[in-house]
Amino acid sequence: MHYEEIQSEGKLQLNVEGKIDALTSDEFQNVVLKAFTKSNTVIVNLEKVQYMSSAGLRALILGEKTAKSKGGQMIIINTQPQVLDVFRVAGFDSLLDIR
Repeated sequence: MHYEEIQSEGKLQLNVEGKIDALTSDEFQNVVLKAFTKSNTVIVNLEKVQYMSSAGLRALILGEKTAKSKGGQMIIINTQPQVLDVFRVAGFDSLLDIR
């Protein structure tokens, strides 16, 4: 997994690339949570993420909880169909702001 941070107009966008699984989910979680120390609005761009396991979903839920606790928001964009299916099966599509 690789990522790039882009800060613009008070928002921080994380462009994530690769697989988010048991091997990379801790790094992904740390990246998402650290982003909230830099901005209250974090946009997670999953355009180049081909696979996400339940460990990745856990990181996103922790990000969402962090956003709410700070009065901010986490927005997920450009989700690939196979990753969106994982969100739907787990019921996370109704818990996360996916655009």
